[in-house]
Amino acid sequence: MIALLGCGVVLLSACGSMPVTGDIKAVDASQPGDSQVQVYAVAPRENATPAEVVDGFLESMTSDDPGFRTTRKYLTKEASRTWKPSAFTTVLSKAPNRSPRPVRDSDRSSTELTFTLTGEKVATVDAQSAYQPVVPTGFNRSLHLVQQNGSKEWRIDFVPDGLLLGQSDFKRLYRSVNKYYFATGPAADQSTLVADPVYVRNRTDPITGMDTVTQTIRSLVEGPTNWLRPVVDSRFPTGTVLRKGITALAPDDRNVLKVPLNRKADSVGQRSCRMMASQVLYTVRDLTSARVEQVELQRSDGSSLCVLGSGQAEEFAPDGSSGGPDSQYFVDDNGHVQRIPGSTKGSGDPEPVAGPLGDGPVRMSTVGVARDEQLAAAVSQDSASLYVASVVSAGELPAPAVTSRAKKPEDRLSAPSWDGRGDLWVADRNPHDRRLLRLAGGTGEPSNVRVPDLGGARIEALRLSADGVRIALLLTEDGHTTLKIGRIERQGDPDTRQDVSVVELRKAAPQLADVTAMSWSGRSRLVVVGKEQGGVQQVRYVQADGSAPASGVLPGANQVSSVAAADDEQLPLMADTEDDGIVKLSPGDNWQTVLKKGSSLVYPG
Repeated sequence: MIALLGCGVVLLSACGSMPVTGDIKAVDASQPGDSQVQVYAVAPRENATPAEVVDGFLESMTSDDPGFRTTRKYLTKEASRTWKPSAFTTVLSKAPNRSPRPVRDSDRSSTELTFTLTGEKVATVDAQSAYQPVVPTGFNRSLHLVQQNGSKEWRIDFVPDGLLLGQSDFKRLYRSVNKYYFATGPAADQSTLVADPVYVRNRTDPITGMDTVTQTIRSLVEGPTNWLRPVVDSRFPTGTVLRKGITALAPDDRNVLKVPLNRKADSVGQRSCRMMASQVLYTVRDLTSARVEQVELQRSDGSSLCVLGSGQAEEFAPDGSSGGPDSQYFVDDNGHVQRIPGSTKGSGDPEPVAGPLGDGPVRMSTVGVARDEQLAAAVSQDSASLYVASVVSAGELPAPAVTSRAKKPEDRLSAPSWDGRGDLWVADRNPHDRRLLRLAGGTGEPSNVRVPDLGGARIEALRLSADGVRIALLLTEDGHTTLKIGRIERQGDPDTRQDVSVVELRKAAPQLADVTAMSWSGRSRLVVVGKEQGGVQQVRYVQADGSAPASGVLPGANQVSSVAAADDEQLPLMADTEDDGIVKLSPGDNWQTVLKKGSSLVYPG
C-alpha cells in the first residue's frame, strides 16, 4: 500500500491534498469529488505486479502530477518519451475497467503481457480543448507491458496518446469556460461577441504549468475551435501569444488584469486593441474570485497597449446590449398575443400587445418576438399560416408571410424564432415539402435554408441564438426526438439574395433519448425538457457543446410542454404545463404559477 503524502490517507497510487483543519477522509479518484481536492500521483512500488502497474498508471492519470513526471514512471523510457497526454482526452461514463487477467505472448510469455481496458465512451476533448459528446458506445483499448531487461520490474511499453478519464474525474479536473470571438459574414454586426465553450484544467495544467486564467487566455489568443471558426474572427493578430514564461495571471488589488503579449501585437491600433481586450474581459470575468473590472493589454516590452473597463466593454456585449430584453409574451385563451412587462420578473399584469396580433381577427397558437420588441411573428391556431406584424403600433393584419399546405396541423408550421440579426426563422413540417425558412429582417420573402446533414430527420422546433450564428433544432427520426446544434453560414450580398445554410449538426443532449422542448439560456447554454431511456421527464441545463454541468438538473414540474429562458441567466425560467398553466422558476426558488391560462410563453428571440 502507498501512503498519502502528508495526509495519513491510504490509496493505491494517487492521493488528495486535504484542508489542514476539519475531518480527514479517503479520496477515491474514481468517485465524484470536490473539484478543490488535489490528487498527487505516487510512483510504482518496487517489484509491483503487472496489475498494480496498470492500476497505478490509470489512477495517476487522474492526478495533478506536474508534467505527468510520476505518471511516466509506469512506462518504459521509450514510451515515456513518445507519450503525448495533451493530444486529447477520452471521457468514459465511469473509470475504465481492467481485465482481471492479462493475455500472455505465446512466444515470450514470461516477459510480455497485454491488459484490456473497457468502458462506455461518452465524449472526447480534442487538442483545442473542445468537448465533443458521442452516443454512449463500447470502449476497448489495450496496454502492453514488458519485463525490463536486467530487472524484474514491469513497465508499459505501448500506450495510446491522450488521457483516459471517468466522467467524475473529468468533472473534478476540468471546468467549462466560454471564450469570445466576433461574428463574421455578410450582414454581421462586427462588434457582436460569440461564445466558444472549451474545457480547461482546474488549478494548474500539468503540461504547461499555467493556472486556469492563463490557460483560458492562452486558448483564447490561439483562436476559435474548428467548429466555430468559419463564422467568427479574433482581433488578435496571427501569431500572437502570451509573453514567454507567463504561467500565472490574476487581477491586481484594483481588479485590473494585465495581459503581456508578444511582439506580434505591438503595433495593433487602438480600436482593434479595445476589441481584443473585450474578448479577454468577457472570457475571464467569471473565472476569478474577484471580478475583473479592467483589462490592460501590454506590448512585448511591458508598455501599455490599451486599457478597457467593464463599462466601456458594453458595446461588445455578447447579447447585443447591457441588459437584453426581459419582457415575456404569450398567447391567451382567445388566441391573442399578450405581454408581461419587463423588470417584473414574470410577476407583472399581462396586457395585449398593440396591433393586430393583440386584438386581430385570427386566433394564434404560437408567437416569437424580435429582440428589439418592435415586430412579432405568430402562427395561426391551425398552424397553417405565419403572420408578421408590429407589436408597438396599430394596423391591419397583413397577408400570411408563410403558408403550409400540409393536411394535418401537426405537419404544418413550427413556432417561429428570431436571431440576433433581426431575421425570422420557421420550419414547415409538411412531409411532402419539408422546409427550413428564413425571412430577412422579418419582412423579406421567405427563402429556403439548406441543412445538408438533416438526412431523413424532421425539424420539430427551432430556436436561434442571440449571436445569430447558431441554431438549436429538435429533430425527429426513427421515433425519437433529439436536440442538435447547427452552425449558420451566410454567403452573398445581404441586400440581394443571401445563400444561408445550417451545417455540421452536433448533438447537444446525448444523455436524453427524447427531448420535447428547449430554449437558449445565456450565451452557450440551453435548458431542455426530455427523458433518458426508460426514465421520467426532467428539466435540465446542457451546454451548447453537448456537455452537462454538474448542477444541471432543475426541480421537476408537471408535464412541461414548452420552456422559455432569457439571454440574461438571472431572469426566471418559464414553462407551459398541463396542470399548472404557465409557471416560472427564479434562481434559488421553486416553480410558481404565473398564469393559469395561456400558452406559448416566450422571451424575445
